[in-house]
Amino acid sequence: IFSFDDPTIDKRGKDMKRQTLLELVNYVNSPVGQKIFTEFIMPDLMDCIGVNLCRTLSPATDEFDPEEDEPAFEPAWPHLQVVYEFFLRFIVSSEVNAKSAKKYVDTKFCFQLVELFDSEDPRERDYLKTILHRIYAKFISHRSFIRRAIANVFYRIVYETERHNGIEELLEILGSIINGYSIPLKQEHLQFLTRVLIPLHKPKCVALYHQQLRYCIIQYIEKDADTVILILNGVFKYWPWSCSEKQVMFLSELEDILELLGPDQLEEVNTILFTHLALCLDSNHFQVVERALILWDNEELVNSGCLSCLNAQTVLPLIYRSLYKNSNGHWNDTVEGLAQEVLKMYREYDLVFYDKCTTAYIQEEGKTKRKLETIAKRWEKIEEEAMANKQILMTTN
Repeated sequence: IFSFDDPTIDKRGKDMKRQTLLELVNYVNSPVGQKIFTEFIMPDLMDCIGVNLCRTLSPATDEFDPEEDEPAFEPAWPHLQVVYEFFLRFIVSSEVNAKSAKKYVDTKFCFQLVELFDSEDPRERDYLKTILHRIYAKFISHRSFIRRAIANVFYRIVYETERHNGIEELLEILGSIINGYSIPLKQEHLQFLTRVLIPLHKPKCVALYHQQLRYCIIQYIEKDADTVILILNGVFKYWPWSCSEKQVMFLSELEDILELLGPDQLEEVNTILFTHLALCLDSNHFQVVERALILWDNEELVNSGCLSCLNAQTVLPLIYRSLYKNSNGHWNDTVEGLAQEVLKMYREYDLVFYDKCTTAYIQEEGKTKRKLETIAKRWEKIEEEAMANKQILMTTN
């Protein structure tokens, strides 16, 4: 193993090792070359791969920002790349019998691979993603362990570090794994959803991997429609009320979830769902309000989904106040126009019920106004009494 801290040291030895590794890769690319992948050679082969790949990564620095800074490339990549390529050829080879190889590609080695996903080099993470996915597919006995190892990485992200370089790649692997789940879902898989995937909405860095997380969540709903109840309650639990940018992102995910929301599941979550939408419509940030109103531009939701005329009598009373305020003089023209369109749609659905909501809103506003006037009068009376007491004290002195 060479040190690449100084690229000028032992350059000839490094070049010779890389050339030898390249020759090995070229050889095993042929059908004849793959015949070397026998059980006899596996211990030495895996020792070579383990020594070259399984290493301690450089500690992450607080100054590194994955959203803005360039990734730090691995200095030893000229050797690592060829070792990864050779190992990939070994894993995908039809000559490698999983029953024999699992003694050498064991759970300890799989754990070390998962730990390497924290590498800052995206090239290494891409190889790791492909290789771990292939191992998961080939070694059935390791599948449960690999899922637990990935779950432990996610636990660290959610409850300790709130950062990890390879979370996107790990979620991409999980997306494929979830797609292969059998129905009905096992209790273990449901626990993974509630304890691992849903809490991944919590970290501040969720924007970095939200697209992959969103895909995994949708895969669960497509497998089992009832998981949408767990997912919606979980997403609302971790809703980022203090960050408008993340709210817009969560609303995009919510739209995907609502497209898969069935009538039976809607009946269980309709109150919390529409109350949540009303709070978003009542946001002080115009982009949050605008993104929430765009839900009504989704033809699937409006024609046959949770925002259709069938659910108008449930949703309209909860959102009417926010819609009316936004449609009547909101400073942002787009928000005002969208709110007016939504109100018009509900008015056309059922004019009688719409008028009832309008009347209820006017009455509620009247009560609120009278309450505020009463409070204001009480304060005036208190101020008058305070002034009178002050005059008495001044006269006495």
